[in-house]
Amino acid sequence: MNILLLGIGAWDPEPWRTRFQTALPGWRVVLPGEIFDRRAVRYAAAWKQPEGTFADLPMLEAIFSLGAGVDHLFKDRRLPAGVPVVRVVDPDLTTRMSEYVVMHCLLALRRVRVYDGFQRERQWIDLRDQPQASDIRVGILGMGVLGQDSAAKLKAMGFQVAGWSRRPKVVEGVAMHHGAEGLDTLVGASDILVAMMPLTAETTGILNATLFAKLPSAEAIGGPVLINVGRGGLQNEADILAALASGKLGTAILDVFQTEPLPEDSPLWSHPRVTVTPHNSAISSPPAIAAYVAGQIRAHMDGAPLQNVVDPAHGY
Repeated sequence: MNILLLGIGAWDPEPWRTRFQTALPGWRVVLPGEIFDRRAVRYAAAWKQPEGTFADLPMLEAIFSLGAGVDHLFKDRRLPAGVPVVRVVDPDLTTRMSEYVVMHCLLALRRVRVYDGFQRERQWIDLRDQPQASDIRVGILGMGVLGQDSAAKLKAMGFQVAGWSRRPKVVEGVAMHHGAEGLDTLVGASDILVAMMPLTAETTGILNATLFAKLPSAEAIGGPVLINVGRGGLQNEADILAALASGKLGTAILDVFQTEPLPEDSPLWSHPRVTVTPHNSAISSPPAIAAYVAGQIRAHMDGAPLQNVVDPAHGY
């Protein structure tokens, strides 16, 4: 009997076991700590698994992340060498991420946070000379599947959209930049900066004071807007607060944090120009993820290559 091993940190594992047993009839789905034949484990699926969960599995053919990110897997110092790591690329997850990004770009465009403040103070104030979407430049850091889908939808709304990737990439209808010089160019021309890149050694802490100093004034929307839907490790939260205080940032929309859950004493919670959401910008349907992984497993066992395999050298 083939075995799928689930390594799921703080999540309730039983619903996931049920989903996979339904999606993979005839398979045994096991959890760490249970008794099973380690030589029968063909595939594994994980989210923030305990270190060493997938060590000593001689027949393991692939490890699937149960979320869009894979950095949690590569933190495991006992991750088996040579075993492919596969990330989730699911239309449901992609759509939800784009909804979040477009929503917050529109809220920034129409100055909704400011009008909320006027409402609380019972002030009838009309901000004149509000820009159109076509006046506002959105820069997207990270132009994978999620970034490209968000770019397409933002363009449909009329925004000027540019993208940045580590290596040269062509995306139809989007002005693309790459490398260190390209990063400076994109940041310097972004009224709204959206971080969607993976967390790697090169991107850790990239959202910092040095980068914020390169942003334009973005006066039409009350100052530059930062939206981070990538990973908490991308951002320096002390630098974000300092940039908000100095005016280098007008608003920060943060869905991810250096420590999660965000500590109760974090000043981000109560900052008047910060929006905090609990890492749910792109929560996909668990049944959809299970179906995606199961479909990949079935196809792979029939001889098809795995899709969306991560390059370990780059971390995505």
